[in-house]
Amino acid sequence: MVSTRPAREPAKPTRGGRWDRLGGVRGAALLTGTFVPLVVGGAAWLAGLATVADAAWAAGTVIAMIPAVWWVISALRRGRVGVDLIAVLSLAGTLWVHEYLAGALIAVMLSGGHALDAAAERRAARDLRALLERAPRTARRRCGETVQLVDLDEIAVGDILVIATGEVVPTDGRITSAVAVLDESALTGEPLQVERRAGEPVRSGVIDVGAMFEMRATATADESTYAGIVRMAREAGAATAPTVRLADRYAAWFLPLTLAVAAIAYWISGSLVRAVAVLVVATPCPLLLAAPVAIVSGLSRASRMGVVMRDGGALENLGRATTLVMDKTGTVTAGRPVVTEVAAAPGADPARLLRLAASIDQFSPHVLAQAIVTEALARGLELDVATAVSEQAGSGVTGEVGGHRVRVGKLPEDAATPEWARPVLNRARLDSAAVAWITVDDKPLGAVLLRDPLRRDAPRTLRRLREAGFDRLVMLTGDRPEPAREVATVLGLDEVCAEQSPGDKVAAVRRESAGPVTVMVGDGINDAPALAAATVGVAMGARGSTASSEAADIVLTTDRLDRLADAMDIARWSRRIAVQSATVGMALSLLAMVVAAAGRLPPAAGALLQEAIDVAVILNALRALRGNPAARPGLPPDTEDLLRRFAAEHETLRDTIASLRTVADRVADRSEDAPAALEALYRFLVEDLLPHERAEETQLYPALAGPLGGSEATATMSRAHGEIQRLTTRIGTHLELVHARGGLDPDQIDDLLACLYGLHAVLRLHFVQEEENYFALATDERR
Repeated sequence: MVSTRPAREPAKPTRGGRWDRLGGVRGAALLTGTFVPLVVGGAAWLAGLATVADAAWAAGTVIAMIPAVWWVISALRRGRVGVDLIAVLSLAGTLWVHEYLAGALIAVMLSGGHALDAAAERRAARDLRALLERAPRTARRRCGETVQLVDLDEIAVGDILVIATGEVVPTDGRITSAVAVLDESALTGEPLQVERRAGEPVRSGVIDVGAMFEMRATATADESTYAGIVRMAREAGAATAPTVRLADRYAAWFLPLTLAVAAIAYWISGSLVRAVAVLVVATPCPLLLAAPVAIVSGLSRASRMGVVMRDGGALENLGRATTLVMDKTGTVTAGRPVVTEVAAAPGADPARLLRLAASIDQFSPHVLAQAIVTEALARGLELDVATAVSEQAGSGVTGEVGGHRVRVGKLPEDAATPEWARPVLNRARLDSAAVAWITVDDKPLGAVLLRDPLRRDAPRTLRRLREAGFDRLVMLTGDRPEPAREVATVLGLDEVCAEQSPGDKVAAVRRESAGPVTVMVGDGINDAPALAAATVGVAMGARGSTASSEAADIVLTTDRLDRLADAMDIARWSRRIAVQSATVGMALSLLAMVVAAAGRLPPAAGALLQEAIDVAVILNALRALRGNPAARPGLPPDTEDLLRRFAAEHETLRDTIASLRTVADRVADRSEDAPAALEALYRFLVEDLLPHERAEETQLYPALAGPLGGSEATATMSRAHGEIQRLTTRIGTHLELVHARGGLDPDQIDDLLACLYGLHAVLRLHFVQEEENYFALATDERR
């Protein structure tokens, strides 16, 4: 863990921030200091006090020149020639030729433009204070039979530390007690808690979510894993160079062109006034005003959609990004385990077993226990009052419910796996799912399978991101290769890197950032260094850590990945409007420069003309507030209601669909209760599933035809409905033969299994396709 000594603050903010710009109170003071002299000078001129008017206007010009000269010097120190140089030359020129009104007008435009720029670029400090605040300041060290509270700096290698429930492990070490149950999500991002037994290593930054345990320190606090993460985040941010903003890129060619036209005007006419007039109309207010207005408008629109961008540079960079690097857990997956199946022994009721398990687990803070309780409540099960509840870390929860002794968790070490559960364990292994056993009166009657599911909107969102301009999608995860490859296959990613430490993630992001603009998306503390290393860091801030949000350029305040695609659309549209406004404004300025070089436009009139150009380009830039009119319109409220209704029905039907495999397993084993199970399944198919599918066909799909551009968008789903009906009818025919023959004939087995397994596969694929393609379009009111 990190030391209690205060962290050294960086000398200046990291990439994208203009530390020498006047923002906040000083920016407002500059704007006031230039606007007031303009107004006072105007009043004096109307009163016939020409000398006072000139003095006021000259004062406003000088006030603007002081910071402008500093901005130019700062840019030159960084090897850049920005848009401010033209403004400084025009301000100085107006004073030199006594065109004080023109100078005052330019001063107001300059200060106003930089006030907008500062408003677009202000960002929160990225010193990762959350990491430091999360760190414990003390630790419990065992000395013989006593336990002392000591400062972290006093921990030495070999010390025995005592970690209580809920505490953060202060340094790296090895477990010395029997077992430790840990939440390692801060480091790995994985939501499932893990067990570490005596002799196994434990890293700093993880949380003890089980009973108290002891460990032997193998590193000091300053040399621990978590302290290294903090240092990497700081170094990654400091090593990332500031980006070149849109206005400066245009200034690279607009500046020499302006100076050339001014020089030609002076060479032809010998008049400094003409040269100054050229500089006045060339003052890059389309860059100083229009581009920031469009960017600020984009920032405002994004914030209304739950996307908070730290500055305009983040939006500009997002608008031209081509590589997306993302974490898995909490980013493309939900980040919390959910129940995927409740398997029961022959003759046992899955719903009753789930109710018993949830009645016990409601007293446990374990992440798997909470998932079981959530699933039971979602199914409308009424939980019982459990008594004599106790929890053994790493083993499970035990209690009394309705006169029965119920245990949820691991099977006792001396207990044999029941025969009926072998297919369940195979499925768990293949699906990378966790298993929680349900034991009633010392007899294992059920098993709950849990896994971290893919976000419903993830496939559709990644397709949208590819359409928006990302041509390379990479996933980094601390998870095992098998589930990582499965997710990558479903999402169509270009590359996946599994078992990645925070340092590995930083190295991978830096490799990708060596080329085009790279975006990194993550949600955990372990992602903070990688977010800081990317060109644009995006934090899933709704459930993500404060540290990842502090290290990011963009924070998604809602727990929805599709908001990143929305942000990409907004960024590209805003940047397009900014470029359009800047180029049109500069073209008009160029035309005015030619007129001024010909002596037809004096400086004061040129300044007023420049104001008119500014108004025109600002009004165009404000179009960014409305968003791209070509973007897909939202769904009608009635259609969204239908989507939510059928999405809720999916949740209700999902568990019974999983029972297709269970019934097939019983048919394959020729269990005595196979005909009864087949009968119950067929009744569900006819009375619940098929009516649901028919309602989708007649109500939902016609409602989606308009928003999706025609009935062809749902044609493949309609074909799936036909296949579901066909397989259900075939199962019904087999059931009639069972009734007629008084049981299952051997010659039915193969075809019946093909129907059951086939229907299970079709339904799973069909449900996933509907959820990704249609249900993800609706706003989830639960989020």
